[in-house]
Amino acid sequence: MSCTIRSFCTALRQTTKPKSLCKVLKTSVASVSSVASSPTTQIGQCCENGQSCGSNSGFLHATSPAIPTSPSPANHTQVVGKKRKELSPALSERALTTTPSIDSKTYLWSRYNEMKRLVHDLIPPGVCNILNPSTIYANNEVDLDKVDIYGFDYDYTLALYSSALDRMIYDKAREFLVKHYKYPEGISKYDYIPSFAARGLHYDIQKGLLMKIDAFHYIQLGTVYRGLKPVPDEEVLELYGGTHHVPLQEVSGFYGKGPVMKQFMDVFSIPEMTLLAAANDYFNSNGIEYDPGHLFKDVSDAIGMVHIKGYMYKWIMQDLEKYIIRGDETYAVLHRLVSQGKKLFLITNSPFSFVDKGMKYMVGKEWRDFFDVVIVEADKPHFFNNCGKPFRRLDGNGDLQWDKIRSLDKGQIYKQDLMLRHGWRTAAIVPELEMETRVVNTEQYAQSLTWLQALTGLLERMQMHRDLESKEVLQDWLKEREELRAVTKNLFNPHFGSIFRTCHNPTFFSRRLCRFSDLYMASLSCLLNYDLSYTFYPRRTPLQHEAPLWMDQLCTGCMKTPFLEEMAHIR
Repeated sequence: MSCTIRSFCTALRQTTKPKSLCKVLKTSVASVSSVASSPTTQIGQCCENGQSCGSNSGFLHATSPAIPTSPSPANHTQVVGKKRKELSPALSERALTTTPSIDSKTYLWSRYNEMKRLVHDLIPPGVCNILNPSTIYANNEVDLDKVDIYGFDYDYTLALYSSALDRMIYDKAREFLVKHYKYPEGISKYDYIPSFAARGLHYDIQKGLLMKIDAFHYIQLGTVYRGLKPVPDEEVLELYGGTHHVPLQEVSGFYGKGPVMKQFMDVFSIPEMTLLAAANDYFNSNGIEYDPGHLFKDVSDAIGMVHIKGYMYKWIMQDLEKYIIRGDETYAVLHRLVSQGKKLFLITNSPFSFVDKGMKYMVGKEWRDFFDVVIVEADKPHFFNNCGKPFRRLDGNGDLQWDKIRSLDKGQIYKQDLMLRHGWRTAAIVPELEMETRVVNTEQYAQSLTWLQALTGLLERMQMHRDLESKEVLQDWLKEREELRAVTKNLFNPHFGSIFRTCHNPTFFSRRLCRFSDLYMASLSCLLNYDLSYTFYPRRTPLQHEAPLWMDQLCTGCMKTPFLEEMAHIR
């Protein structure tokens, strides 16, 4: 596939004649299918003298009668090269009602088999590995040459943690729930399930349901769980008044929490969701009546106690090697930025003693020399919109000082808030991106998704066949489509699928990621792949009414990153 794209890009640059350009555009449509997984049909008469283009691309030659996709107006224009002619209403209607000479059932299955063969030829084995997990993706255009100051969070940005930390947080919060909040001892028998929850899920506080919601506030059916058990689609529709849409006001909080729904965006939220599911499952499995609202608050408080009482900090500080991963890459990023004249600052909610020990482990004793400003216990996210608390300086031991702060000086440590104005360029670290990229690069995913999109296109184009036998065929296709959706979902997470997509729409998580982050990447080390004068350009993804004919959507963000070899020694 990557060879096809590169060949096409080369062909586009070398093309000068209108006729050969038309051939290139036809190849472009087929190439887009191979990347964007969108079925297309061959462009018809488009060359000089009204001749139909020949194609040696091997993609999507439409040999069956053309079927209109939507009703046509009474008069429409047929384009043939540079010639235009008006079709009469009668001729237009005849074109719409033309039927194949064979029976509909045979015709539909012939189209199905033809499309399946073409999809198989479109993605031959061994060419699916085109996405690089070290790529940085752009939601907005960002020119690094204009960025002079870089700011960092600490947890899950400078410091990445192993999955062992999630289990420790879950176990300690479960202990708090049973011993401090007096929940039934039976909940203690529920061990942590690392593969159950996924970041970005919503929790219905009053109904006790965990679910995935898309960018348009629709619940993805098949991803609703009461405890550890899936809720049937019919019951979901009944619970939400005959629809699977959640009203805007219920999920409209700025940080993802409305009066009814709470979205779990934080990486630390995975143990919390799992503990909520386990406790709900215990009550439901044993027929014990309980208040889901109380459970939500108590689990949230129990998770909070793990942080407030310092357990998480103690575990990590006692065994840095077990919990902190890829620390050498953090050093490489900071060293590269500073050596090229960039100014750095660090803002974190974590206490100074915790940050100091972790940074010494990853970067060295002189880690503070990298940063112009260090702010700890910043009280995020309120940090970003509340300036009610003044800064206080900390000494080298982390003790608060009483002097008045008039400026932020290099080498000093500060606590409390800073008022941030709009205009910052932001980048998000999304560790799940690395795993999801590996899934997308598999042949099974590529084949399944491409066929899913092709089958959806067939359903759209063939739905005007409404005789009894045709309806049976279309029902078979719809059933297969649902099975393909389940297959692609389960490749990421058997319960909730990808954190970025529902069946076809972006998730609510993706919506917020695009809204608040100009760039996103799997880890901070992805910066090592790019020159500091590099400009990131967002891919121009076609809107529903646009034709996918431009090349940036094929080439941007898919190829190998430019400086990958330079960081090979780090890993």
